[in-house]
Order: sequence, then structure tokens, then C-alpha cells
Amino acid sequence: MNEKVTKTITLPRLNRLNPSLESTALKIMEESGELAQAIGKFRGLNGEALRVEEAEAMQMVAKELMDVAQTAVTMMFVLEEHYGIDLNEVLTSHLSKLKDKGYCD
Repeated sequence: MNEKVTKTITLPRLNRLNPSLESTALKIMEESGELAQAIGKFRGLNGEALRVEEAEAMQMVAKELMDVAQTAVTMMFVLEEHYGIDLNEVLTSHLSKLKDKGYCD
């Protein structure tokens, strides 16, 4: 039996910010770099002699991943509010693409 598994996370629109498409894209890159750095610390790939224990590293990874997700959601708000993009339509198209490629049911 193929069980459909999904993960739903609701993240807020941030207040007191005036993000642009460019500033948000740069922030996504920054947060992605911090995510990579957290993974590197666990794998010993960061050039430091001291490695972080797995439990601590995975907490760091989870926190950085949430920062990446929040910044991506911020960009979604920018696309909707400043450029009139219908993200429901984009999401439907994205899910269809994933199904066509066999990545999900």
C-alpha cells in the first residue's frame, strides 16, 4: 500500500520588513550557506579539527533549514504582493511536475 506522506509547515509573513526580490534571494543564499556550514561541522568538512556531536549538529541543521524555509516563504509573499504571482497555480503545476517525474503519487 502506497501511503501519501506530506509535511505541512505554516510560516508567517514577517512584519517590519520591506523585502525585495533581490534582498530575499540573497538572504536565501546566506541561509543556505549557514545550512551547509552546519552540515559541514557534523561531517568534519569545515576545516576545523573539532567536530560537533550528531545530536547537536542535527539541531543546528534543523534550525538553519527552518531559516531557509522562512526566507523562501518571505519570497513567496514578495512574489504574490509585488508581482501578482498566483502561488496556488504555481504549486499545482509543481505538484503535477513531481508526479509526472514519478517522485510522488
